[in-house]
Amino acid sequence: GRRTQLLKGLPATSTVEENAAPGVSVYAFNVTVSPLSSVAILPTIVNSNPLTEAFDIVPKGDLEYRVVTTGNPVLDYETMPKRFDLQIFVEDTTGRTDLNILTVQVIDKNEHPVFRGNIAIQTVTIYVLEGTPPERIYQVDATDPENAQLRYSLLPAPVPFLVSERGAIFSTKEFDYEKDPHCYFLNITVTDAGGLNSTKTVNINIININDERPYFTTKQRIYRIPEEQSLGSIIANITAKDPDDEDSPSRLFYSIQSSNRYFSINPLTGVLQVTGRIDRDALPLSRHPNISLIVQVEDSPNSGHTSETEITIIIDDINDNPPECNPSTFRKEAKENTAAGTFLLELRNYCRDIDVDPSNNQFNFTGLSGFGSNNFALESTVSGRLVMTVSIDLENPANLGVEVYSLTVRVQDIACPDYSSKYPFYTSFEIFYIIYIYIRIKPVNEFFPVFSDLSYEFNVPEITKVGSSIGRVIARDDDWPPSVITYSIVAGGGTKDYTNIFWISPTKGDVKILAGLDYETTQKHILIVQASDQEKIATASVTVNVLEVNDEEPICSPNFYSSQIPVSLAVGTNINGFRIECQDRDSDPRSFRYFINEGNTNNHFTFSPSAGSNTSRLILASRFDYESGLDTNWIYKLHVYITDDNLLSARDKTTHLIKTGTVTLSIRVIPNPTTVTTTTPGFTVVTKRENLYSDSAWYVPFVISLSSLLLLGLLGYLGFLLATCVRTRCPRAGRAHSTPLINAPEKKKPKKEVIVTMTKLNTVFDGEARDPVTGKMYEFNTHSGARRWKKNNEPLQSVPATQVTASATHSSGQGTDRADAPGKEVPSEKRKELTAEKNAAAKPLAEQLATPGQEGLRLQKQK
Repeated sequence: GRRTQLLKGLPATSTVEENAAPGVSVYAFNVTVSPLSSVAILPTIVNSNPLTEAFDIVPKGDLEYRVVTTGNPVLDYETMPKRFDLQIFVEDTTGRTDLNILTVQVIDKNEHPVFRGNIAIQTVTIYVLEGTPPERIYQVDATDPENAQLRYSLLPAPVPFLVSERGAIFSTKEFDYEKDPHCYFLNITVTDAGGLNSTKTVNINIININDERPYFTTKQRIYRIPEEQSLGSIIANITAKDPDDEDSPSRLFYSIQSSNRYFSINPLTGVLQVTGRIDRDALPLSRHPNISLIVQVEDSPNSGHTSETEITIIIDDINDNPPECNPSTFRKEAKENTAAGTFLLELRNYCRDIDVDPSNNQFNFTGLSGFGSNNFALESTVSGRLVMTVSIDLENPANLGVEVYSLTVRVQDIACPDYSSKYPFYTSFEIFYIIYIYIRIKPVNEFFPVFSDLSYEFNVPEITKVGSSIGRVIARDDDWPPSVITYSIVAGGGTKDYTNIFWISPTKGDVKILAGLDYETTQKHILIVQASDQEKIATASVTVNVLEVNDEEPICSPNFYSSQIPVSLAVGTNINGFRIECQDRDSDPRSFRYFINEGNTNNHFTFSPSAGSNTSRLILASRFDYESGLDTNWIYKLHVYITDDNLLSARDKTTHLIKTGTVTLSIRVIPNPTTVTTTTPGFTVVTKRENLYSDSAWYVPFVISLSSLLLLGLLGYLGFLLATCVRTRCPRAGRAHSTPLINAPEKKKPKKEVIVTMTKLNTVFDGEARDPVTGKMYEFNTHSGARRWKKNNEPLQSVPATQVTASATHSSGQGTDRADAPGKEVPSEKRKELTAEKNAAAKPLAEQLATPGQEGLRLQKQK
């Protein structure tokens, strides 16, 4: 709504030539603003149709501007739009704006013709074989941007070529390489109707045709050379010529056609060189020293004209091989005290010279040297016989420590050698062959091993750890070198339990123990130790005295005991006649001390005597007091320690070993028993467990666990059925307003039924205790709690109901366990009232199971 005429001279139409350079002015215009304002946004091309970046606006002066070309892209009349509409926008500082259109038309311009194809980017080279008849050899391709008709021309004119109106270049003659020029340069010009033209160069090369056979110019055909020529040595320079190349360097190719491993020829120069070792002394040259080569020359590497010639090379022998010995190192043995003059070795049998010429393969043996060479000599330089000159005794102080003598003998050519080809860094007289001879003087075992002592004695405490070293025996051997002595125990050192208690190190003689020593069993061991040098032996006796140490702990019987005592037991009473008996294999019976280490709460228990005897009794030291709350435990787990230090002084106890035995006692305190009667008859189910044990019955724990689960499920189901039966058939307990039971008619007493189930358990009985009711001894398992009478042939006995620890069941089906819950005793007054309400005389519900400490399952049924 605030648009104002700010662009002066717009809208307008302008023109520009194609291919205009960057910065060419297309159109000029002005910007008109009020005196109080200025240009805020410079004139800008905000859009074009079609879209292009070929134009831009640049300032010309104060409020004067030009539209110019950018060169990006260059305007092309033939390929781009011919017209562009440029939208120019301007704004002053007061906010006024103007937007106008400048139309730019592109004008066509005549352009030079343009070559296409390879000729447009490079100089084209054309190859023409000599003898080729006239024909078209190339097609020039050009175009005009304005699609005008083009004309082709060729310069220079006096050449055997022409160009057609369509740009085809033709040859006009058959060329001869030897007579005509080898190369032509043609300038091809293309011109349009306006006279504009473009020129390119075409290079035409005439190719020679190979039509002549080359020939050798070297006349020599036989060459004589010594063997062992250095690799790369030149033997001959073979030359040849080709008539086709008389005026230019030869382009011939040389090769050796025959089988050959010693020589090669340079394919371009014809130089014959040594490429393999030429050894006259090895096959096949040792039999046929002449080498024949077929040399071929070719004027083209593929299917050209060839010629061949034969060259013979004779190989001469030289003294290039020193004598060699196989083996070059000899090892001989001679016993000590071998007589002087003894023959050891003849070197001639192991050495040879491989030179073919007899004058070059003669050699001799000289220069015997080395450590101990004065003890040996060479009888002849030709045969090389080595003999001993003196007798050698290893025990002789002059030879002590010497077992091996290192000798060297030099083997050298008699003729003047020529080793320059094989050993270029040495002169001929410096080359010779060295033989190494090692003569070992074999010791003779002349002396027996000798122990440092005839007998050895070691004192060893009986608690020494297994594997400990208790001593060492040493033997020596006067032979040189000293023989390796091996130690072994040949007798003694065993008991009825262990075949070998001792072991000796075969190399060091250290004696070690393999099993524990026991003074109480054996106090002394006598061993026979042998030292051997593989041929001779010596023996010595070893006495091992076992020193006594207090390493045995007291063993007491029984080591576990369980018992029950009444709460009212008198102080000073020997608990159930329990007595502990102890033994110690290495201590006096008076050395025992007894004390209760754990579980003796309020010190109710003690042992008498507490020390100085191997037997002691368990005594009640103080009364139980549960009523005041001083005592709360009904079961006492006593850990009894028995030490063997009673006879030791306080100072000796800090240095001597003290052993301790242990005994575990379980004491259950029984409250004073009470009697509870009932009028409900019933029957008792008694479960009896007979305990068997078998080490191989691995399946027993699984069977026991599964049977226990099934039995618990069955008992639970029977309990559920019993509870249901009691609710439906048994009357409720008598109340104050109910009819007394005394008026009910007397019923017939039900007959007791006893059901006994047998469960066999594999059990180990590791403890014993006395039944507080019957006073009989029984055995039990400390883990499972299984029990049995100590005498299996005694029958099960019933006990009065008033003496058992389990309570009877009254008419409501509820009961109280007296032994396990003494704090829930029924008052005696209430028991009297319940007794008075019942007409039937109270009878025991079931006979007590003869196994103490274990209640049978009792099910009561009302009839």
